[in-house]
Amino acid sequence: MSGTVVIGLDVGGTSTRAAAVALDGTRLGTGRGGGGNPTSHGADAAARELLTALRGALTDVDPARVRAGTIGLAGAGRLLADPAGREAFDRAWHDAGLRCPYAVHGDALVAYASGTASPDGTVLIAGTGAIAAAVHDLRLDRVADGHGWLLGDAGSGFWLGREAVRRLLADLDSGRTPDALGRQVLTDLLGTAAVAARPRDTVDSAVQAVTRRPPVELARLAPLVVTAAVAGEPVATTLIAEAADHLVESASRIRPADADTPIVLGGGLLTGATPLAAAVREAAGRRWPEALLCSAGDGAAAAAWLAARDLPEVDDPEALHPLFLAPPP
Repeated sequence: MSGTVVIGLDVGGTSTRAAAVALDGTRLGTGRGGGGNPTSHGADAAARELLTALRGALTDVDPARVRAGTIGLAGAGRLLADPAGREAFDRAWHDAGLRCPYAVHGDALVAYASGTASPDGTVLIAGTGAIAAAVHDLRLDRVADGHGWLLGDAGSGFWLGREAVRRLLADLDSGRTPDALGRQVLTDLLGTAAVAARPRDTVDSAVQAVTRRPPVELARLAPLVVTAAVAGEPVATTLIAEAADHLVESASRIRPADADTPIVLGGGLLTGATPLAAAVREAAGRRWPEALLCSAGDGAAAAAWLAARDLPEVDDPEALHPLFLAPPP
């Protein structure tokens, strides 16, 4: 076992991270590339970033030692159903010197595995978008939301940004002076917090500023809401509470009321000391008081653990989990 290495990749829309890990949990190499999601960037461009990350992780590792690999990817089903996309990933894998098989799993499963080794539970993710999924036997089972900015993603970064703009517009329509959050949103959209003599002119300018950009860019306003909530701004605090309710409601669609399995919180808005993470923990704790609440960790290491657990020489995968997911020295 000491000579065996596994590879894990956490492939996102903006970055791709790879980890080469020995079966005792020793991190032998890490690599990073740009966005590797073929849906966002095209198969060939995504495969190039995959190869960059793989080569970085294998800098000091003989590829012949690698026995298995796992790629965690949003839209994994689309890749698996696309022969050209799978061929591009196969080629990158081969060009990195790897001859072992690899598996492709959804990023929600990898996020779940980064927080717990339990085979059954729930993962709730909020970043730019939002999704909840039930996990059974370490396979994604039922999924809720993740419907995209137009039809869903309730409680996500996009949702927070959109709602902040909507509250600002409601204040301007009503003749109210924008609060601190509204002034920050105005400054972001128009370069100034000043309201025109005719407030409707400011409304029109703000609407135009939003509609000129891709809709998903509203998500970049989410940090303004988070910062304002930390400062105790009433509107921002209300938005955070509403977002938490939406996220927990999404989870409740696929999680029984009496479930006591773990809940893993992932995504930039639910990991770390964010007000939304705290609000979701509180709301989820009331809904499922017996559940262990976990934070998602290193996705590349979790993907490597998923690869390792199916090797014939691994007889206790759960014992490997803390070794793989321990923070690197």
